[in-house]
Amino acid sequence: MAAQLYFSRDTKVFIEFNNKVWEMPVLDGFSFSQGNNTSEITLSEMESSGGVSRRGRRAFNDSLAAGEWSFSTYVRPFTAAVGTADGTANATAKVHAVEEVLWAMLAGADQYNGTDYNFERGDDANNVNTPGGSQNTWNFTHSNKSTLGTANIYFVLGNTAKRNVVKLKDAVVAEASLDFEIDGIATINWTGQCSEVIDFTGSTIEAATNVPQSTETTNDGTAIAVGDVWLDTDDYRLYVLTDVGSSSEAATPHPVTEGITDTDNFIRNRLTTLAVNGAGTTGLLNGANAYDMTLTGGNITISNNVTYITPEELGLVNVPVGHVTGTRSVSGSFTCYLSMDDTAVDGTGTKSRDFFEDLRNLTTTVTNSVSLTFSVGGGSGRRLEMVFPTAHVEIPTHSIEDVISLETNFQALPSTIDGTNEMTFTYKV
Repeated sequence: MAAQLYFSRDTKVFIEFNNKVWEMPVLDGFSFSQGNNTSEITLSEMESSGGVSRRGRRAFNDSLAAGEWSFSTYVRPFTAAVGTADGTANATAKVHAVEEVLWAMLAGADQYNGTDYNFERGDDANNVNTPGGSQNTWNFTHSNKSTLGTANIYFVLGNTAKRNVVKLKDAVVAEASLDFEIDGIATINWTGQCSEVIDFTGSTIEAATNVPQSTETTNDGTAIAVGDVWLDTDDYRLYVLTDVGSSSEAATPHPVTEGITDTDNFIRNRLTTLAVNGAGTTGLLNGANAYDMTLTGGNITISNNVTYITPEELGLVNVPVGHVTGTRSVSGSFTCYLSMDDTAVDGTGTKSRDFFEDLRNLTTTVTNSVSLTFSVGGGSGRRLEMVFPTAHVEIPTHSIEDVISLETNFQALPSTIDGTNEMTFTYKV
């Protein structure tokens, strides 16, 4: 029998969140894994009268560590088609993004509203995002929670009839990192954890067109059950079975696939702009573009600092039972050339040298407050706009290269210590 090999380029990723599935195009370099925690017992004793000193050791499996996963996606906003055809993101022409379910999980959403086509936090019934005709705005207002919304992430490996399905159970999005690689396409690296990494191939059934009936069996020969996976062999979309053994079997709705094959919804980093306004701190310049700096690179990282809780019972290999959030951290950096403009008037074209000098002269200010607006993809047209209204900016450091540049680190802070307004971000088309 010929060996079955699986190639990363054949992989498809699906995310099941609140009884809805999204197909997620990912870049090369994705990963998932789960290890275990072990303990060791050693013997260390003095020599016996017979000249023997026992030096043995034993190892024990204590528990499974939380699973870890990571992958990257492009930033891909689009305007949804009008209607309710299979795979559409909205019944009306409103702005969405291919990767939006990941943002929703990062921002604390635990529900999907299939009527308004947006994400919510169920315990306070408020929106995490608001789709509109020209933009889709997201916030972290409801992210002060000890637990986040979870999803099941499925990696479908292979492109033959014998696909391998790996399920990441109860996955959370722990961190998102966006890099401004000047000659690249805007990309977000997503990382997170899950309670278990399961080979789900045995609980999968491959069949064409119609939802499998209760008389059919999965790959391991058992009768289909709620929670099993159906791969439609017509297009190999993934569905999760939700009703088995009734008069009419049911599965999750058709996966959201709108935008994943478009070629005009990519964003180029080279067009990214930065608007700096120092109005929140005495001694810094006021104005939407108080400091005019053209970027050469940068990074924005948003982290929930998630940890998993695992029981520690003797005689058992325990699995993680849940997660808790830590401090929400929003930080970043940006680089630009060291430059000045002799003809500029403060606040109307002031360059990076002035920004360095003004920050350095804040000798009595413990925490400064600077508004930063990154328009990833440019100041107009299709873009991702990220606003940090009260960022604490560190004094830029010089980088001595062929052209001298400055690197500036910042921490995005809320207006109050228990606030959630560190940032908002908006997809615009």
